[in-house]
Amino acid sequence: MSFSLLSYFTLGLLLALGATTASTDVDWWESATLYHIYPRSFMDSDGDGVGDLNGITSRLEFLKELGVTATWLSPIFESPMADMGYDVANFTKIDPLFGTMEDFDAMLAKGHKLGLKIILDFVPNHSSDECEWFQKSIRREDGYDDFYIWQDGKIDPETGNRTEPNNWSSVFQGSAWTWVEERQQYYLHQFLAKQPDFNYRNPKVRQTMLDVMKFWLDRGVDAFRIDAAPYFVEKMFDNGTFPDEPVFDPSISPDPSDFRLYTMNQPENAELLYEWRSFLDEYQSVHGGDTRAQIIEAYTSIEYLSEYITNGTHIGGQLPMNFNFVHLQSSSTAKDIEEAANNWMDVMWTRHKVANWDASNHDNSRLATRMGSQRVDTMTMIMHSLPGTSITYYGEEIGMPDGQSECTPQSTTCDFREPERTPMQWDTSKNAGFSTANSTWLPVNEDYKSLNVQIQRGVARSSLQITKGMIALKKTAAFKAFKEDGGFSYAALSEQVFQVVRTAVGREEYRVLANLGNQIESFEGLTNKTMEYVLLNSYSPHNYGDKVDLSKRIILMPYEGIVLRWSA
Repeated sequence: MSFSLLSYFTLGLLLALGATTASTDVDWWESATLYHIYPRSFMDSDGDGVGDLNGITSRLEFLKELGVTATWLSPIFESPMADMGYDVANFTKIDPLFGTMEDFDAMLAKGHKLGLKIILDFVPNHSSDECEWFQKSIRREDGYDDFYIWQDGKIDPETGNRTEPNNWSSVFQGSAWTWVEERQQYYLHQFLAKQPDFNYRNPKVRQTMLDVMKFWLDRGVDAFRIDAAPYFVEKMFDNGTFPDEPVFDPSISPDPSDFRLYTMNQPENAELLYEWRSFLDEYQSVHGGDTRAQIIEAYTSIEYLSEYITNGTHIGGQLPMNFNFVHLQSSSTAKDIEEAANNWMDVMWTRHKVANWDASNHDNSRLATRMGSQRVDTMTMIMHSLPGTSITYYGEEIGMPDGQSECTPQSTTCDFREPERTPMQWDTSKNAGFSTANSTWLPVNEDYKSLNVQIQRGVARSSLQITKGMIALKKTAAFKAFKEDGGFSYAALSEQVFQVVRTAVGREEYRVLANLGNQIESFEGLTNKTMEYVLLNSYSPHNYGDKVDLSKRIILMPYEGIVLRWSA
């Protein structure tokens, strides 16, 4: 039997032994593995150089192979693509770039047949300026006059010139107000000028967005990832005007969001999430099936994220996304990881028993680039062993780095986020197996011939095998018991070594040890148990099935990551 097959036989055996019932009050989203697909970059089925729905469908078996619970798709709706689909022109149509509604239904059906849930990006803060609703609002058509946020602006008393209603700035730089000559008013856009903000003080807007949710639920969508939650509603005076923001002063804080007192984090944002939660729960009670969850994107403080779940009397989204790990860098240590984990757990776990871990995504540099390729596997072990839900951005399972790009945040000709959006690296063939086109929408990473799914499938300790092994462990009794007393613990054992312990008390225990540093580390007396090596990265000198007495000394090589198992 080959070494690779032997390792999987061992892992399969331990999973069979460990996959017993633990805690019974865990919903599907609470300990899930979510796989984030950027549709443009996952798989191209028609040779135009851009990923599409049929491409995703053709690769769903790969997600099943990984063992993930669900896949979340970045926007696939009809759009002029000013912000790569986050400027939605029609919320209930598929953009032709990605295919047809029939293609979507086929993808959904196949996903469900494979036991995968499908999560759609829901973009409720704004539409495209090419959306029919906005065009009707410009014309002040009945029912759409105040569908968006319109203001007259001010007249400068000295010059007589018209100026913006106030000093609000867009998240994407420049004024948050744009003049429309036809309507003779300004409209608000928290992001691009081509992304006008909805007016959620209008009941018709609220009902319309519920109708959008229902449309996709009726097609079989399992959950929604809610985009840009801190920006839904802005502070407005009783007379219908808006206050100025404090002027950004980097000497006080380098973070512009600290000066967004009236355009971020208003209490009405959480109220919308409560409203949508009530709607989704009612939908489930009528139609049956599993929980239709809200996964909430919000780069904001932990206190606001906590409010998104509940204010004590109302309940909202299930899973505000935890972005603490996207800030880790090559200089980050195990102590930094512990601090980032505690920042979340001390509030969100203590109050709500909710946790999730996300180290990279379509808006943030990839893990291999930020922390170094030698730390990818140890971070994978840490992320998937911490309690709660883990989120894998496509390509992270093989340790893809950022692609090459000369774009900057100030660029107007390209998107500075392109490096983390390069095509998926499937194999050694043309365009890494992503597309048969002569060119792809973004260049394929130059390292694809040595770094791809095909090669890593045949390597016992590749990043792909580490990811698959960690996801498989979530089915064990010890990992399922995370909500039980004593179900988990984690800590930085030294400046560079992080440990996670997962326990079904008295029955089974897993211990993850991850050395993030370039020095040999040793520890004595970690526990009185003798444990077996069941998952090892390429830096480990051990073999599967080796034993270690943790009442004595254990040695970790530089960048070594291991998973140990004990059972009664």
